[in-house]
Amino acid sequence: MNNNLKIYQEDRPWGYFRRFTHNISSTVKIISVKPNEELSLQSHKKREEFWRVIKGSGTFQLGENRHNVVVGDEQFVPLGSKHTIKSGSEGMEVLEIALGEFDEDDITRYEDKYGRV
Repeated sequence: MNNNLKIYQEDRPWGYFRRFTHNISSTVKIISVKPNEELSLQSHKKREEFWRVIKGSGTFQLGENRHNVVVGDEQFVPLGSKHTIKSGSEGMEVLEIALGEFDEDDITRYEDKYGRV
């Protein structure tokens, strides 16, 4: 699966809008991460993901690369890539757009502080 997320931006007199999906299969979630908590290091076989921080701050990890993120930062997660989200001291909310076949059981966990590996 390729990056099917074609972000489109159109200017209007009042500002602009961004369209993230258009006539494709997608699942949209808002992930709320408690302060100083983290999702498991995981990958998916059936979906890609796009993340945008909408509240708080923290860290995104894709493969071995980790980077600090704040409101407005975005990340594309390719199919099969190891990834995780860790929140900062105020917690974090992330808009997630999943592209492909969505199934909550499509998770391979590599590390998990809650014992779910």
